[in-house]
Parts: sequence; structure tokens; C-alpha cells
Amino acid sequence: MLSAKKIAKLPYRPCVGILLLNTENRVFVARRIDAKKDNPLAWQMPQGGIDKGEDPEAAARRELHEEIGTDNVTVLAESRDWLRYDFPPALIERVRGGRYRGQEQKWFAMRFLGADSEINLETEHPEFSDWRWEDFHRLPDLTIAFKRDTYQAVLREFAHLVP
Repeated sequence: MLSAKKIAKLPYRPCVGILLLNTENRVFVARRIDAKKDNPLAWQMPQGGIDKGEDPEAAARRELHEEIGTDNVTVLAESRDWLRYDFPPALIERVRGGRYRGQEQKWFAMRFLGADSEINLETEHPEFSDWRWEDFHRLPDLTIAFKRDTYQAVLREFAHLVP
């Protein structure tokens, strides 16, 4: 396992996150494909890395298409700041070969414009096994502990979009 000193020197991976709202202001969440079915904390919003030279909004649209099979959305808002979270030390070496200490994310709130039938998790490289529309305020309770503060920050940032 990496020492705390080595971990502190690792960079954050530049990423995007998407708070995807349907017309009823419910949020898209999906269960990670590598999670146990009975794990209540296996749900997350779409997210992923930004390719070198890629614009964050373009990365968000690409990630949506790669993860849920559609990017039929409109952007409602973009987070003012980049939000960070650290991976637990035991996870660092298993994620991206230990190159990053965590993720630094630009978040987008987007409105899904399509029908639920457009959502397809059976993509080229599936990341999720199941999905649902969830209550905005329940998001932090559904995700793994190390992402919880970030999810709470996302909720504060985009609270004005959900009555």
C-alpha cells in the first residue's frame, strides 16, 4: 500500500459529473456493475474522465453517451468550482493503476429531453447494471461514503433547479 506521503503527491484525475434531471426533477442514478446487488450504497450519478484537450461540457455529453447510451440533454447549469474527493487509501492502487489520489470534477446539471426507452446501459463498455430516477435530496444517502461530501456540494450548488 502507498504511504500517506506518496498519496499526497499524486494528482487528482480531471473529470466531469452529471446531475441528470427528468421532467419531474428526479435524478438519474445507476448501480455500478461491479457492486453487489444488495449494497444500498452502490448508486451514483454519471461521471467520468476528461480527455486531454477536451472541453468539460463535451466530456459530460460523451460520458453520458458512453454510460447510458444517450446524450439527449440540455445544460441547465455548470458548477462554479471544481469539486474534489479522495479515494480511500486501499482503493488508490486499484483505480487507474494508482496514478491518482482522487478525482477533481466539474459538475453539470442537465435536463433529459428524451424518453426513458432511450436509456441503454448495454453500451460498448458497460459501467452500470441498473438505473432509476431518484429523489434529489436522497442522493448522498445512496452513494459510497467517500463521494458523499461531493454529492452534498452538488445538491447545494444546484438546489435552485429543483423546487
